[in-house]
Amino acid sequence: MKTGLVMEGGAMRGMFTCGILDVFMERGITFDGAVGVSAGATFGCNIKSKQHGRALRYNKKYCTDKRYHSLSSLLFTGDIYNTKFCYDELPYKLDVWDIETFQNNPMEFYCVATDLLTGKPVYHKLTTGGKEDIEWIRASASMPLVSRPVHIDDGVYLDGGISDSIPLKFMEEQGYDKILVIETQPKDYVKGEQKLMPLAKIMLRKYPNMIKCMADRHIMYNDEKKYIREKEAKGEIMVIRPDAPLNVSPIEKDEKELERVYQHGRAKAIEFLSMGQW
Repeated sequence: MKTGLVMEGGAMRGMFTCGILDVFMERGITFDGAVGVSAGATFGCNIKSKQHGRALRYNKKYCTDKRYHSLSSLLFTGDIYNTKFCYDELPYKLDVWDIETFQNNPMEFYCVATDLLTGKPVYHKLTTGGKEDIEWIRASASMPLVSRPVHIDDGVYLDGGISDSIPLKFMEEQGYDKILVIETQPKDYVKGEQKLMPLAKIMLRKYPNMIKCMADRHIMYNDEKKYIREKEAKGEIMVIRPDAPLNVSPIEKDEKELERVYQHGRAKAIEFLSMGQW
């Protein structure tokens, strides 16, 4: 049996995921493989590098730092989350990502990005924790309209959540048969249509397939949520999700709010494990 972990994104809703992962690390719970989307990748990679508390620590420390995320960064660089700070200074200098442990941990780790040319998801397996892996994580977390497209080799990419928000089917296709899904929206959440499509059509006019992908995202997302509920009802997968909307800003600057969402994740993880489901 192969154990797999699926981590939805959602910007600072990802603090919920961080709380769950820290409880797992405290209790020595591991997985054979994992896939993270957007914040599920940027924060989720710490379970492979075994860095308990790291994501919460640096988010609380830098949440008010304009170098981390700010409207001024969006205005002057094209990225609301500053690329140089988030993917260079932070992981390699300020709160160092344990690359050696990441490399040596046999757990497989994938992140999802959306190919702008095709509008399809691309699943990249992270193996070294080096610059190429960092670029794929950046691509996975680069939210449309507030991030520049990420160029890797001959491809150009943005947020993986646009094309595959909760990649349960991908993990099933990789042969994982005992899967835990971490969602960052409540069970009955229904996504609506993208309200900023007129702006998207202008900013992404070179990428018609990406525009269609964004326009149809709510259909894909709601179908995935339905699929997860059906599998969960049959006892074929397990799910941890918040009880109600987390109501945290994508660029949250209040560390108490980050702590609140994180603690909700911890509580749900403890509740889940107390039921003997894993």
